[in-house]
Amino acid sequence: MANKYAEAGVDTAAGDLAVELMKSAVSRTHGPGVVGGFGGFAGLFDVSFLKNFDKPLLATSTDGVGTKVAIAQALDKHDTIGQDLVGMVVDDIIVVGARPLFMTDYIACGKVVPNRIADIVRGIAEACSATGTALVGGETAEHPGLLGPDDYDVAGAAVGFVEAELALGPEKVTNGDIVIALESSGIHSNGFSLVRHILASRDIGYSDVSADLGGTVGEVLLEPTRLYTGVLANVLDELPGAIHSLSHVTGGGIAANLARVLPRGSWVEVDRASWSPQPVFRVLSDMGGMQLEDSEGTWNLGIGMFAIVSAESATAVITSIEAQGIPAWVAGRVTVGERDFTGFEQGAKGVDGGAVRLTGAYA
Repeated sequence: MANKYAEAGVDTAAGDLAVELMKSAVSRTHGPGVVGGFGGFAGLFDVSFLKNFDKPLLATSTDGVGTKVAIAQALDKHDTIGQDLVGMVVDDIIVVGARPLFMTDYIACGKVVPNRIADIVRGIAEACSATGTALVGGETAEHPGLLGPDDYDVAGAAVGFVEAELALGPEKVTNGDIVIALESSGIHSNGFSLVRHILASRDIGYSDVSADLGGTVGEVLLEPTRLYTGVLANVLDELPGAIHSLSHVTGGGIAANLARVLPRGSWVEVDRASWSPQPVFRVLSDMGGMQLEDSEGTWNLGIGMFAIVSAESATAVITSIEAQGIPAWVAGRVTVGERDFTGFEQGAKGVDGGAVRLTGAYA
């Protein structure tokens, strides 16, 4: 039967080898909370410490990397996509003030190439270690006939915890709060369908060298998503109560994601002059015949996360974030009150939140 399965295009031996190649990297993410180690049908995690909480809440998030994987496949470079996945999933956990506990991943591919799968999972494991997240399980599924031999997609899910009274959200945001922007590392993992369309329309290959981008096009685009969880967890510990709300700038762009974490009746004008988008955004906009403003609903344009903080804590929060290696700056202020909201984004993704618009010109 095993031979018949191989004839159908599924190589179980290759899958076993991939597991062996990734095993040590995954095991390094395991702390004392992981029960049963590596390779079970389900991952087990000891959460008995939650008995000491007054009202423990579990937070969960799931996501993928999108069409950025097409660039990794084209360049046969698979060691950064794992960090993208962790960033997209785990940084949604910290947004509600929760600390990640564990994560699982899923890789669907046309053919299991052990070293390729191991590269992807090692990237996931290294990013999990950097964010204090245990990688407790995963699945690699071979889908011959559905996916090509070099095709794959990745997805993941994570679980975290927070004491209910410490959870972050719009209800904690007040009039006069300061909006702090945290710099992105580049495009992160959203808007790559637009990126690929622009490059195809200009007949530019991922292996082409761009003097404007400062390197090979594909390698610049594969710059991994910045991880914010560890940095923000430290700020939450060092400055309790300073952060009221967080927004992860992913699909939907800048204004819409910020509006989601503001209360109804509040508004923010984000000052474009407070930062200068990285060259990758400027070059791609020029290639696509666009202004930077045209892509504000698609790309992060240099802002990967927003922190809405009390006015008296803003300087201390920025100092802490920058001391941990991420540039941060004041991008706006929250105002609660009536006004004409023409030109504002009001809520997003089913959330009836605040209102946001970007003003001025980029630095």
